[in-house]
Amino acid sequence: MLLACAYFFCVLSSYYIIRPLREEMGVAGGVRNIPWLFTGTLVAMLAVHPPFAALVARLPRRRFISYANRFFIANLGVFFVVLHMLGPAQTVWAGRVFFVWTAVFNLFVVSVFWSTMTDVFTSAQGKRLFGFIGFGGTLGGIVGSLVTASLAEVIGPVNLLLVSMVLLELSTQAVLALGRLMGAAADRRSGDHDAVIGGGTLAGVSHVLASPYLLGICAYMILFTIGSTTLYLQQAEIADKSFTDAGARTAFFAQIDLAVNILTLATQVFLTGRIVKLLGVAVTLTLLPALSVIGFAALGAVPTIAVFVVFQVLRRAGEFAVARPAREVLYTVLSREDKYKAKNFIDTFVYRLGDQIGAWSTAGFAALGMTAGAEALVAAPLSLVWLGVGLWLGRQQEAMSRARGDG
Repeated sequence: MLLACAYFFCVLSSYYIIRPLREEMGVAGGVRNIPWLFTGTLVAMLAVHPPFAALVARLPRRRFISYANRFFIANLGVFFVVLHMLGPAQTVWAGRVFFVWTAVFNLFVVSVFWSTMTDVFTSAQGKRLFGFIGFGGTLGGIVGSLVTASLAEVIGPVNLLLVSMVLLELSTQAVLALGRLMGAAADRRSGDHDAVIGGGTLAGVSHVLASPYLLGICAYMILFTIGSTTLYLQQAEIADKSFTDAGARTAFFAQIDLAVNILTLATQVFLTGRIVKLLGVAVTLTLLPALSVIGFAALGAVPTIAVFVVFQVLRRAGEFAVARPAREVLYTVLSREDKYKAKNFIDTFVYRLGDQIGAWSTAGFAALGMTAGAEALVAAPLSLVWLGVGLWLGRQQEAMSRARGDG
């Protein structure tokens, strides 16, 4: 469990160091262009999934995770060199590429992390431990946010890429150690747990399309990301209007991340495990949708910066501390192949499909002259649908877990 925490700590601290730089580059490239960046991200996700699925089919877990992480480390090194060499005009385009790349990087490394957790822990263990394991990631997010908020204006945001590279390599070492430690216990339960998974390259896609349960997870994910993207674009617009300096904008984004992670940390330490154990997966999956119904309604009634910031922080903290651990428990009842291939497809392509719907819907509403408050009122009933999907999924997971005898 401690190695799992260390693994997640390094992954998220690596990401949160560069996340504010990504947000700044998105704003610098023009807020109106962000929906196009989401389109580019969706295309990139679709292109990257088959090679990743091929690695999963052919290599043991420890090897394909280390290969994927080191591929991203090499990418960060290239960005470090390129961003230092280019002039201001070229940097805008490099920043757009970095924006898309960071979105791919984040979803892949986090998806692979949680795939590993659902692979080595049972459903019952996940309910008890996933909240605490998430604590390691939250602590990493706090450290990463603090590093960027403190140093972005001192040494320059681009130089922070080197720190992110080191942390990502440390995460690779942590997962290798975790694999060695968990091997014997996993073998006793279900055979060689680090054996090659096998299967087809497109098995993740075909299995999702053939399974009502996996399609339900897709619906839950899409409804979540539509709301998240709506709030994200409003945040970018607020930052663009409020700050003119790139370093100040980067520090502002880092401060929001810091507030989210501190609240998440407190929730994970004291509440997450108790909430999932007491309420069960089904009810826990409805908590964030319920908060979103209230938050979007409040934002629609009182569309101020203060209401937006409070809602954004609460919603993101609720996702990381409560909804995400409960959502990951959904995968513990699936086959090993689906834990990596179908889950990765949902966590990357389906996630970004929801981004697309949210981004272009928001752009369309803006073109029609709708205010941010009006957009929030449209998002509120969608959150009610999201709540219903979460309740159904949770009940399905609990039934499948009982049938497997590991609930």
